Amino acid sequence: MRILGIEGGGTRTTALLVEGADNVLASFAVGPGNLQLLSAEELAALLASIRDQLPARPDRIGIGLAGVRTAGDRERLRRAVAATWPDVPAIIGDDLILAIETGAWPTDCTAQVLLLSGTGSCCLGRHRTGASVKVGGRGHIIGDRGSACDIAVHALRSTVTISDIAADWPRLGADMLAFLQMNDPEALIEWSMTASKTEIASLAQVVFAAAASRQDEIAVAILKRASDRLSKDAVHCAARVARPGEKVQFLLNGSTILKNGWFADEVTAKILAARPGSEVVRLERSGVWGAIAMARRLEGPAPSTAPALPSPTPSAAASWRPVANAPTEGRNPKSAGFAEMPLEKAIQLMLAEDATLPGKILAESAHVAWTVEAVTKAFATGGRLIYCGAGTSGRLGVLDASECPPTFRTPASLVQGIMAGGRQALWSAVEGAEDDDAAGARAIAARAVTAQDVVVGISASGHAPFIWGCLAEARRRGAKTVLVACNPAYREHPLLDCAILPDSGPEVLTGSTRLKAGTTTKLVLNLITTLALARSGKVMSNLMIDLHPSNSKLRGRAIRIVRDLTGAEEAAARAALETNGWVIRQAVAALTGKA
Repeated sequence: MRILGIEGGGTRTTALLVEGADNVLASFAVGPGNLQLLSAEELAALLASIRDQLPARPDRIGIGLAGVRTAGDRERLRRAVAATWPDVPAIIGDDLILAIETGAWPTDCTAQVLLLSGTGSCCLGRHRTGASVKVGGRGHIIGDRGSACDIAVHALRSTVTISDIAADWPRLGADMLAFLQMNDPEALIEWSMTASKTEIASLAQVVFAAAASRQDEIAVAILKRASDRLSKDAVHCAARVARPGEKVQFLLNGSTILKNGWFADEVTAKILAARPGSEVVRLERSGVWGAIAMARRLEGPAPSTAPALPSPTPSAAASWRPVANAPTEGRNPKSAGFAEMPLEKAIQLMLAEDATLPGKILAESAHVAWTVEAVTKAFATGGRLIYCGAGTSGRLGVLDASECPPTFRTPASLVQGIMAGGRQALWSAVEGAEDDDAAGARAIAARAVTAQDVVVGISASGHAPFIWGCLAEARRRGAKTVLVACNPAYREHPLLDCAILPDSGPEVLTGSTRLKAGTTTKLVLNLITTLALARSGKVMSNLMIDLHPSNSKLRGRAIRIVRDLTGAEEAAARAALETNGWVIRQAVAALTGKA
């Protein structure tokens, strides 16, 4: 059997084709393989370049790329692999899983911690029970402590700082200029603003050379700092995945560590000093052999992904139940022949269908009222309203949250929106985002949800696993949980304190829930925030007394509100607002003498 292993990183992608007991048929490298930095076309081209260099078609494939973080990432990679090698069973993972798979797990060690430092850096720990944790990483701007990039950036900053203080360009700076073929330190300014992560990281070899050849004080200090950072990350990772007294095997990997023996010795010594009795091993085989090991375990119909490393937060998959046959997915008999329908008739049909929605929402008024009261109480006790959703539903939650600060002068943190897939999903689809319940749980944890908060999951059909991950984690943290969906089948659900479930029925355009379901959702969210904030003192009569007048139209509205509340002339109302920073409450108090 021929097995293909592929390991992708920020600098290169390694391919290895073996047959039988490690009989190597082909081994070569191609371009960078960080999934987050590859477009669909670039990913396809990368895999095709590997396929075209192979001497034979593989029977099994194991692949792990840097940047594979979520279920959506794994699905994207799985599809690309399947398109390149149709009908070949493949197991998908990330570069960290591959690296840790290359190490043998001693029977006397209850946990393993992979410490990786190359262009970037990261730690991955796992316990025999299956618990796992990741520490570090996150890229060269906010993470990658102790990586080649981190070392290089520290070296650049240190030499420039010393030059500014001592009015003398240090030798290490001269070495870096020579490496980059530059004549003047000022040339580093433009270069540093445009250089890629890989180009910056390449300067680390200059630091290592200076420390080894002449014990350059700056270089040595920089590398000692890097070894401190790496060892601390590894020890912290071990503490999170193993109990005190449990023996841990630390696996060192990555070119920054493995190509610099004395540096690896420093890291090892610091790990053992912090966690005595541990075992520290330098991986001799590259992570591509981990891909081979994973692929070898495939028998019969292959799973599409590597065995998932469990999230620190338990998956919500076992806590929610999907409901089939959502009304929103049905076919509307009134719109049969919609595409061929005369335009005037189509307009009448769509508006007639929309006209049914207020009555459907009114039938849910008791549940809307419960939610409004819960949100009002949360606001009064320091809590927040947090929407979570995917697709159209998620965008509507983010929209409603974003409108509260200008309308009611609330802090941006009071009403928040969580969108499956993050920022990018606000304007374009992120494949697989709504199917990742673990990502939902992580999002709630990252927003530091507490028992004071109300978390509202929004889903047209109620099916999206992402929102159930959010609701499960919110429930675990003691927050009030509410579902807004157009599917009455979720009325009684163990994860919910309340459910607002207007049955908007099938869409005019089958399954297009941006239509009636979207309109229904927008109306429900309008009710929740408007009524909760009105009952929180943000409205007097029907006037927005906490309006934030950020443009000329809103300043005109603010003047009219002040005039309505005080009877003042326009000039006096404007002057009071200008004097009081356009805060309506303060302007009214100034004119009436009453708070």
